[in-house]
Amino acid sequence: MALSAPTFECFKGKNGQDYFRLRARSGETILSGEGYSSLTACRRGIASIQRHATDRTCYREAQAKNGKAYFLLVARNHRVIGKSQLYKTAAAMRKGIQAVQRAVPQAGLVRKWSAALGSKP
Repeated sequence: MALSAPTFECFKGKNGQDYFRLRARSGETILSGEGYSSLTACRRGIASIQRHATDRTCYREAQAKNGKAYFLLVARNHRVIGKSQLYKTAAAMRKGIQAVQRAVPQAGLVRKWSAALGSKP
């Protein structure tokens, strides 16, 4: 599903923690965050992404056990603040980094909630 602009989505996971994901205009998830104890903490995680995403030195390229490439977005304090999907090649992963760098400055915030938990916006 295409979006009008890149979007950060906050949602509550089945474990009760709050998460975010960054979706490109294509609707594809291009970055995911860790679980947070509250929506406020989740929003702080997004703010950290916004501060670090355009700095190429904050990206760490990695390889999964299955050989696929992925990247981590790391804050200047060395904490992982975002993780990509898996890519077939390192070249595709680097394009993913560029996509995040382009999307973050344009991204708005949308709150979503897990219907399975009965939560409401």
